[in-house]
Amino acid sequence: METILIVDDEKNYLVVLNALLAAEGYEILTTNNALDGLRLVKEGDLDLIITDMKMPGMNGMALLEECKKVKPDLPIIIMTAYGTIEKAVEAMKKNAYDYISKPFQNDQLKLTVKKALKNYTLIKENKLLSEALLYRFRFGNIIGKSKPMLKIYELITKLSQTKASILISGPSGTGKNLIAKAIHYNGPRKKRPFISVNCGALTETLLESELFGHEKGAFTGAVALKKGRFELADEGTLFLDEVGEMSPQLQVKMLRVLQDKEFERVGGTKSIKVDVRILSASNRNIKAEVANGLFREDLFYRLNVIQLEVPALKDRIEDLPLLIDHFIEKIGGKSRKKIILSQEVKKVLFNYSWPGNIRELENVIEHALGLSSKNIITLEDLPGHLLDNGIINKTLPEALEQLEEKLIRKALDYSNNVKSQAADMLGISRHLMHYKMKKYGILIS
Repeated sequence: METILIVDDEKNYLVVLNALLAAEGYEILTTNNALDGLRLVKEGDLDLIITDMKMPGMNGMALLEECKKVKPDLPIIIMTAYGTIEKAVEAMKKNAYDYISKPFQNDQLKLTVKKALKNYTLIKENKLLSEALLYRFRFGNIIGKSKPMLKIYELITKLSQTKASILISGPSGTGKNLIAKAIHYNGPRKKRPFISVNCGALTETLLESELFGHEKGAFTGAVALKKGRFELADEGTLFLDEVGEMSPQLQVKMLRVLQDKEFERVGGTKSIKVDVRILSASNRNIKAEVANGLFREDLFYRLNVIQLEVPALKDRIEDLPLLIDHFIEKIGGKSRKKIILSQEVKKVLFNYSWPGNIRELENVIEHALGLSSKNIITLEDLPGHLLDNGIINKTLPEALEQLEEKLIRKALDYSNNVKSQAADMLGISRHLMHYKMKKYGILIS
């Protein structure tokens, strides 16, 4: 439902315009001064402004200029009983959508409003498409060519064409949000919004307001109408991340929306109908939560029409080199010198269990790139917990070599790369120091 703000200091026009446009199915907000109108633009979710030109205090032209600073794409129709060619030209130069003189013809006004809203919809759709191309959700951000990932690509291709609700399950950090975006942007709703909300990041009250929106004055701090995620996702996709964190009370309201395709904003009484595809994700075993009475069974079956299980990184470890290269380029940029990993680092990374999955891998690469001063990542660039884990998985000779390399590098660091001093610190000969440095590929300028 599109929301139109009407700003006019003449009460009769507010009443007439409200009745005329509400009958067309639009949601109407009215105010008799431009300052209140500007506040509603900043705080609310609007699709069109119709404002009078001549008003006490801030006039319509000033309101137009201020609104364009805040929301440059929002269409604004200027109307006035004092219309002149000069004023019309000035308004259009300042990016007004159109200009209507009072008294207006009802059919003319309705047609202008309809065209303005359609144009605004096209602008938003073009932005969505640009974002889709920018983020390359045609599998571009999902890295991997292992057997489990090829299966995921096949499922995305099939599921993107359905209307079914999908529950994406898997451990934290496996990229469930990227899977959801790939499903949306490869399907028939790709030109419409992809809206997401993390159900575990908000309190019950805030999550309800985020999902369903609220009316002005619904609670302390609700200073303007706010559309919820369901409303913003109309004709598109709503992604409910960490849906298992949703409270029992909110689960009841969610079930009703999925059944009836309608809801009321917090503090509102008007039912709002929406057409939204639901994708959800959880790192919890929702079926077990149902068995334990922590999640509604009827809601689970509404969300879990189809389940897609995302593999943990340890179950697709052959994708590790691709993922490492991806994160090195993403974090470090395309540098002239290619960043490589020492053989010892590769061994540690392949032996690690990756409980934090791909998110943890990205953090490790960022940590290593931040510490490394050369084009090779060595053991001393890795977080300590990876090295501890690597030692456990090594033979005694391998563990001793790892410790030896670490001590040599630290000695060189403390001695400002003076090999003779480093050798003395370690209690070995300079000849042995040179041999060990060559063995571990330690180069100093």
